[in-house]
Formats: sequence, C-alpha cells, structure tokens
Amino acid sequence: MKRKTFVWIAILTTSSIQAQEVISTQGDSYSNSSGSIDFTIGEVVINTVSDGSYDMTQGFHQTNWNFVGLEDHAPNYEALVFPNPTTEVLNIKTSLFENVSYTLFDAQGRVVIQSKLTGSLTSLQVSQLAPGNYTLLLTDAFDKSLKTFKLIKQL
Repeated sequence: MKRKTFVWIAILTTSSIQAQEVISTQGDSYSNSSGSIDFTIGEVVINTVSDGSYDMTQGFHQTNWNFVGLEDHAPNYEALVFPNPTTEVLNIKTSLFENVSYTLFDAQGRVVIQSKLTGSLTSLQVSQLAPGNYTLLLTDAFDKSLKTFKLIKQL
C-alpha cells in the first residue's frame, strides 16, 4: 500500500512541475502538450538564486570562442581561431604559419574557402557564407592534419 501511495505522489508531483522561463539575447523556447524546453546560445551560468518560489540563473554572453569542437591532431602545434560563433570575420592566430594551409568546409563537407596562412594572424571574410556549422582544417606542407575546429556562422 505504501509503495502505491509513493508512486501516485511521484506521478502527481512530476506532472505539476513546469519548466523555467529564460530571458536571453540568443536562443529560443519550444513547448507542446508533453513539456517545454528553453535553450540559449553562448550563455554560461555564473549564479543561481532562489526565493523559494522562483529560481533565477544569471549568466553572461561569451564574445570570444565558444568551441563546438576541436580535434587536436598535432598537440605541439598551437593555433587559436576566433570568434566562434562568428558573423563577418574569422581569425586564425598562430606563431608557426609558414607552409600551413587552411580549408573551410560546410556541413555537407564541401570546400568553401581554401588557402595558405599569410601571417601570424590570418583573417577570413565569412560574411558571404550562409549561417550554419562549418569545419576549419589546418594542414602542414605534407597535407598532414594539424588542427580541426568546429565553428558556427551566424547571421
């Protein structure tokens, strides 16, 4: 009898829980008859406070890299790519740029931009690209992969 009561209380408790409301500059909210979800892009939680009735989680928007992914093929080779997400310009910064090439692929694996690094800071104009996910591959003179960055292009 106690077990059945516990199960009913658990079911009633979970059916009355509602999702939190998010106020954000980027992200969205979706809901249907079975529940709702709120998500943000580039927000990092730094503090959560509660008054017993409401919870508020504060965060801040990252204006620099927000890595979606990095494959480190050559751990001794150092390179930074920023900003991510990006809208107009993508920067590649490395001290070893001679004989290093970059290739930017779209989500379908098609080559979008390809060239060689021109200096310790190489800037790529990406404003003409469609919003979406991209992959940046850095390779050496022997076509050996050095780093692979997963990137997001926004409007």
